[in-house]
Amino acid sequence: GSCGSDCSSRKPDKSSFLEPMNEYSKVKRVIGVVSGKGGVGKSFVTSYLSVLMNRKGYNTAILDADVTGPSIPKAFGMKEMVQANELGIIPAVTKNGIEMISVNLLLDAEDTPVIWRGPVIAGTVKQFWSQVLWGDVDYMFVDMPPGTGDVPLTVFQSLPQELVSMIVSKAVNMAKMMDIPVLGLVENYSYIQCGNCGEKISVFGKSHIDEISAKFNLPVLAKLPLDSKIAEAIDAGAVEELQGD
Repeated sequence: GSCGSDCSSRKPDKSSFLEPMNEYSKVKRVIGVVSGKGGVGKSFVTSYLSVLMNRKGYNTAILDADVTGPSIPKAFGMKEMVQANELGIIPAVTKNGIEMISVNLLLDAEDTPVIWRGPVIAGTVKQFWSQVLWGDVDYMFVDMPPGTGDVPLTVFQSLPQELVSMIVSKAVNMAKMMDIPVLGLVENYSYIQCGNCGEKISVFGKSHIDEISAKFNLPVLAKLPLDSKIAEAIDAGAVEELQGD
């Protein structure tokens, strides 16, 4: 980084960071769901993307990389601890066949706090990739923690697949710096729709997603509403029963 010229030493060999996948696994595509801040609905987007692709007949999986704030299992009503054998960790499987790994599925109780430092967390994410016995997965969705810190960097560097991300601002720039292709943008909590007249009300003020889209030349993939049905489905562990496009 201190080199003054544009020589090869300024760009590390990315292959040196790649973490090998479990030899018994086959994952074709990896899609990371990322945001520069927390509380924006990454876990819902991750969960529902896996559900929608599963309904289309694809084999889908979720790697919950938000180690200190895991919420993916709750959305699916998954509580039992995962098991392991001599070949690796066996992922949990939802009732509709979505494979899943999350730190909450390794704990005795889902409300046990994860008080780990950054290197340990990053190492856990690598293990989720290299030591889990993923099946024949068409699309793996990765629920990333907020920001552009250790875990997003670890995922970008370690997973040797085509990683497509839904991110904005700093996260977009981080992806570009890591040569990660970006699929597009999702705006959650975009509006509330009146149940009587159908008017869309922007409760958080005017949206700027289209401006961001133009700035980075990225498509807006979806504008998701504030909807009590979504919250009720997640709280009930019934995201697979949720209907909508």
